[in-house]
Amino acid sequence: MSESTLTGKQKRYLRSLGSTLDPVVQIGKAGMIEAVAASARDALAARELIKVRVLQNSPEEPQSALMALADCVQAELVQVIGRNGLLYKRNPEKKKIELP
Repeated sequence: MSESTLTGKQKRYLRSLGSTLDPVVQIGKAGMIEAVAASARDALAARELIKVRVLQNSPEEPQSALMALADCVQAELVQVIGRNGLLYKRNPEKKKIELP
Protein backbone atom coordinates (compact mmCIF):
# COMPACT_ATOMS: atom_id res chain seq x y z
CA MET A 1 0.00 0.00 0.00
CA SER A 2 1.02 3.61 -0.27
CA GLU A 3 2.75 5.36 2.60
CA SER A 4 -0.37 7.33 3.55
CA THR A 5 -3.73 5.73 4.08
CA LEU A 6 -6.74 7.81 3.23
CA THR A 7 -9.14 9.15 5.83
CA GLY A 8 -12.87 8.45 5.59
CA LYS A 9 -13.48 12.01 4.45
CA GLN A 10 -10.88 11.70 1.67
CA LYS A 11 -12.33 8.37 0.53
CA ARG A 12 -15.82 9.90 0.39
CA TYR A 13 -14.47 12.76 -1.70
CA LEU A 14 -12.69 10.38 -4.10
CA ARG A 15 -15.82 8.19 -4.39
CA SER A 16 -17.85 11.26 -5.37
CA LEU A 17 -15.29 12.11 -8.07
CA GLY A 18 -15.15 8.50 -9.23
CA SER A 19 -18.90 8.09 -9.65
CA THR A 20 -18.77 9.94 -12.99
CA LEU A 21 -15.69 8.15 -14.36
CA ASP A 22 -15.71 5.44 -17.02
CA PRO A 23 -13.49 2.37 -16.53
CA VAL A 24 -10.10 2.97 -18.20
CA VAL A 25 -8.49 -0.37 -17.26
CA GLN A 26 -10.06 -3.81 -17.63
CA ILE A 27 -9.02 -7.11 -16.08
CA GLY A 28 -10.07 -9.84 -18.51
CA LYS A 29 -9.70 -13.57 -19.06
CA ALA A 30 -5.91 -13.48 -18.57
CA GLY A 31 -6.46 -12.15 -15.04
CA MET A 32 -4.06 -9.77 -13.30
CA ILE A 33 -1.18 -9.69 -15.80
CA GLU A 34 1.72 -7.25 -16.18
CA ALA A 35 0.08 -5.52 -19.17
CA VAL A 36 -2.90 -4.64 -16.96
CA ALA A 37 -0.59 -3.31 -14.24
CA ALA A 38 1.40 -1.23 -16.76
CA SER A 39 -1.79 0.21 -18.19
CA ALA A 40 -3.05 1.06 -14.69
CA ARG A 41 0.31 2.67 -13.78
CA ASP A 42 0.18 4.93 -16.85
CA ALA A 43 -3.45 5.89 -16.22
CA LEU A 44 -2.76 6.64 -12.54
CA ALA A 45 0.25 8.80 -13.43
CA ALA A 46 -1.92 10.83 -15.79
CA ARG A 47 -5.15 10.99 -13.76
CA GLU A 48 -4.44 9.95 -10.14
CA LEU A 49 -7.96 8.43 -9.87
CA ILE A 50 -9.09 5.62 -12.18
CA LYS A 51 -11.95 3.19 -12.42
CA VAL A 52 -11.09 -0.45 -13.14
CA ARG A 53 -13.56 -3.08 -14.37
CA VAL A 54 -13.18 -6.80 -13.80
CA LEU A 55 -14.80 -8.52 -16.78
CA GLN A 56 -17.15 -11.53 -16.49
CA ASN A 57 -14.54 -13.84 -18.06
CA SER A 58 -11.86 -13.00 -15.48
CA PRO A 59 -10.68 -16.09 -13.57
CA GLU A 60 -10.43 -14.09 -10.32
CA GLU A 61 -13.03 -12.65 -7.99
CA PRO A 62 -13.41 -8.88 -8.53
CA GLN A 63 -12.40 -8.01 -4.96
CA SER A 64 -9.18 -10.06 -5.00
CA ALA A 65 -8.24 -8.99 -8.55
CA LEU A 66 -8.65 -5.30 -7.63
CA MET A 67 -6.67 -5.71 -4.40
CA ALA A 68 -3.88 -7.47 -6.31
CA LEU A 69 -3.79 -4.65 -8.88
CA ALA A 70 -3.73 -1.98 -6.15
CA ASP A 71 -0.80 -3.74 -4.43
CA CYS A 72 1.03 -4.18 -7.73
CA VAL A 73 0.90 -0.47 -8.64
CA GLN A 74 1.17 0.79 -5.02
CA ALA A 75 -2.20 2.50 -5.23
CA GLU A 76 -5.01 2.92 -2.73
CA LEU A 77 -8.14 0.81 -3.39
CA VAL A 78 -10.83 3.37 -2.57
CA GLN A 79 -13.98 1.42 -3.40
CA VAL A 80 -15.31 -1.80 -4.91
CA ILE A 81 -18.86 -1.95 -6.25
CA GLY A 82 -19.76 -5.13 -8.06
CA ARG A 83 -17.11 -5.62 -10.74
CA ASN A 84 -15.82 -2.03 -10.64
CA GLY A 85 -13.10 -0.65 -8.43
CA LEU A 86 -11.68 2.81 -7.83
CA LEU A 87 -7.91 3.24 -7.49
CA TYR A 88 -6.11 6.36 -6.30
CA LYS A 89 -2.42 7.17 -6.37
CA ARG A 90 -1.10 10.67 -5.81
CA ASN A 91 1.28 11.95 -8.47
CA PRO A 92 4.10 13.75 -6.61
CA GLU A 93 5.07 15.88 -9.64
CA LYS A 94 1.69 16.88 -11.07
CA LYS A 95 -1.07 16.89 -8.45
CA LYS A 96 -4.47 16.87 -10.11
CA ILE A 97 -6.72 16.16 -7.12
CA GLU A 98 -6.65 18.26 -3.93
CA LEU A 99 -7.78 16.04 -1.07
CA PRO A 100 -9.80 17.59 1.77
